[in-house]
Amino acid sequence: MTDKRKTSRKHSMLTGMTVIAWAVVMFVFLPSCGKKKDTTAAAVKESDSLPDMRTLGVTTLVSDSGMIRYKIITDEWLVYSQRDPSFWAFEKGIYLEKFDTLFHVDASIKADTAYYYEPKKLWELRGNVHIQSQRGDKFDTQLMFWDQNKERIYSDKFIRIEQVDKTLTGYGFESNQEMTEYQIYNNTGIFMVEDTAPADTASRGNRN
Repeated sequence: MTDKRKTSRKHSMLTGMTVIAWAVVMFVFLPSCGKKKDTTAAAVKESDSLPDMRTLGVTTLVSDSGMIRYKIITDEWLVYSQRDPSFWAFEKGIYLEKFDTLFHVDASIKADTAYYYEPKKLWELRGNVHIQSQRGDKFDTQLMFWDQNKERIYSDKFIRIEQVDKTLTGYGFESNQEMTEYQIYNNTGIFMVEDTAPADTASRGNRN
């Protein structure tokens, strides 16, 4: 066999080995490349992680069934309509007033953070939640839920209720949404408010 034929055969063998090697490389790495594309595509599709609306410095009235029922004051209002379920977020605090049918304030509510789940009509209030009812009772807790469909306000956390003549504390609470009828499930204390009027004023009152 001549040197030219030997060189040609070696060249053909090397070429064949190169083709096989590239085929193996493509077989091994192409699936992983495909996975990366799927991962990237999935990440891009998660646009629902961003709010559809962001409004700063909000003071607004909100209607329900054609009537104005709430007033909302907040530094930031975020709307996530693509989430399941969709919700509003008030992560920089909220002040809310609830109106009755005559536009009187039924209750005022403050919280460090609040979420409103639109489909469920459910409010979730978190952090230094303070509620004051129309008759003056004050409610303080760290977590409160307000179910508008069931017209109930409830919590399973510690709660402090300050009335005119006494203060109640306990764990677990439920009320109507007017905050006029309520109960504490696990009472931890009832503290009577002492009469702090001066003695001479009290004595003059007794003489009259």
